[in-house]
This record gives sequence, structure tokens and C-alpha cells, in this order.
Amino acid sequence: MKATQKDFAGLAARAAATAKVFFFCGPDEAGASDAAMRIVSLLEDPGERIEFAGADLRKDPVRLSDEARSTSLFGGARHIWVRASGDDAHDAVANLIAGDVEPCPVLIVATGATDKSRTAKLLAARDDALVAMFHPPDLGAITAVVRAEAGAAGLRLGSELAERIARGSGVDTRVARSELAKLALYCDAAPESPRTVTADDLDAIAAHASDDDFGPLVDAVLGGRRAVLTAELARMRATQINPVGLLLALERRTAQLSALAARLAPGDNLARFLDNEANARRIFWRDKAVLAEQLRNWRGARLERLAQRLMALHQAMLRNSVDSELFLTQELAIITRMACSNSAR
Repeated sequence: MKATQKDFAGLAARAAATAKVFFFCGPDEAGASDAAMRIVSLLEDPGERIEFAGADLRKDPVRLSDEARSTSLFGGARHIWVRASGDDAHDAVANLIAGDVEPCPVLIVATGATDKSRTAKLLAARDDALVAMFHPPDLGAITAVVRAEAGAAGLRLGSELAERIARGSGVDTRVARSELAKLALYCDAAPESPRTVTADDLDAIAAHASDDDFGPLVDAVLGGRRAVLTAELARMRATQINPVGLLLALERRTAQLSALAARLAPGDNLARFLDNEANARRIFWRDKAVLAEQLRNWRGARLERLAQRLMALHQAMLRNSVDSELFLTQELAIITRMACSNSAR
């Protein structure tokens, strides 16, 4: 079965009850992850979570099938979460659906893949599978989500503050939820005892790792500005910018570039295209200049390779959190050099 971004919410309950393999893809990795979490919340008994990287399954395509049909160490339920890039998990999924024994639920979040990818085509026509593709929401959509979730947390939030949280989170629902959780704790808010949020409240808890902190470094790296990279890395260390938060900001910008590149037709005037995107509120008007610079550097196969590098970096940082800042700093230097070489072409 196949779901669009708009109808996923209506199909989620039925899919959770009938499907065993879920493939969430598209340029909005946060939206795809949210959808996977929604399915897990709807499972009758999700049990233990087993996690795999797509690269691991590419090397050992039988492992997913074996794990999905094995019994938990304590005999309870389980589900498998796969974080993949593109079609990394294709052969593993092919082996999984070829088996005769029903597997436990398998949820695949595939950054860089689409509903036209090889893995999606394996699953889309099956009644026991779900394929759903997610595009980055515009600022208005994420603001509405922030207001809705704030209300559920007992926070009375005006539209201006909701938009500020949405913009500060880089339209990433995971970051926005983190900010709302901190606000609820700071304001001592709960659904049964709601509190009104003020600008001072938001100032008091606003994450230091906001896009205002990330932006200059993200723009320096993706813009290939080697002359300012050293100073930005020094600022990152001096202000103790969260490495994972910075990586998420890079991933969000890369997903945004992918979505823009997909809508940009050959021969289109880039400045006019970005003007139209800003007028439609799909991008912030102040970002037009840096987005133009980055779209000139990152297109097609180069943009796909960038997404794959960031995915591999994310997995490396998760495996070794102690050295995450070192991994990130090295990769930022490499990506900046790649952007420079792209600019020179």
C-alpha cells in the first residue's frame, strides 16, 4: 500500500494493524522519522527495538530477514528500525519479503530515497507493506504543528512565538518538540493546568543550539567558504555548540536543497525561482542569497553524495559519541573543500 504525505494520518492505524514492512522516504527526514514513530505508537505491542544501519544490511542482506523472524532474548515482542540512505536496504528487504514466516514489524527510514526507488517499488503494491514519502513542510505548516502540540502540552502560545519556535527549529519537528518540552517544564505547564507563554519565557529556555548559532557555520561549509571556516569552527568550540544539533542543521539544509533542486526545472532563472519560493513561504526570504549560492554548488549526483556523507557521519557519531565533535570537524572540512571544487567548475 502507498500513502502520500497528506493521507498518511488517515491510513496509519490501518497500516499499523495490517502491514509488517514500512518504508518512509523523501527529503523530509524529520517527517519520515515522525511517521515511523507514529506507527510504533500504534502497534499493539511494539516490544523491544532492534536498530540497523542501511550500510550494515547492504553488506549482509540476509541479516534483516533472520533478525525479523527470530525470537526476542526474553521471548517478548520486538520491532526493527532501519536508518538507511537511498536503496541501501533493497536486497535485505527483498530477502525479507521472500520468506514464508511472518516477520516482526520492520520500519525503514530512508534518507535520499523516493517513492520511485527500487525498495519502494518492491513494497508499494503489497497489502502487508506501506510506502510513504515526505516533503519538508513550509513555515506555515510547521507553525501550525507547533501550536497544536503546544496546546496538548498545556502551553498557550501565540502565533508569533509559535512561528519563532518553528523558524528556530529549522522546520524540524524533533527540535521543535524539544523546545516545547523545555517550555512546559520551565512554565510548570500541563494539560490540566495550562500556562500562557511569553517572549521572556522563550528567551529563558531557547536552545543555544538554534539555527541562529548553526546558520553561519552551515552556510560557510555548504558555500565552500574556506577562508571563514577556521573562525567558525573556533566559535563552535568556544560557544560549545552541540555537534549533533549542528549535524541536524546540515541535514535539514541538505534536504531543503534536494527539495528545491527537484522543483527547479532546467533553464529556470535561479533568482526568479527563489523569489517565487519565498513568496509561497516555502523558504525564508532572508535565505535566498545563501540558497542560491548553495544550489550552484550542490546539484544532482553531488547533492546525493552530500546526503550520503551526512548519513554516514550521523551513524558514526551515534556509534561513538565521545569523538563526535572530532568526526564532525573533519567532515566539515572535507565538505567545504568539495563545495570549493564545485564552485570552481
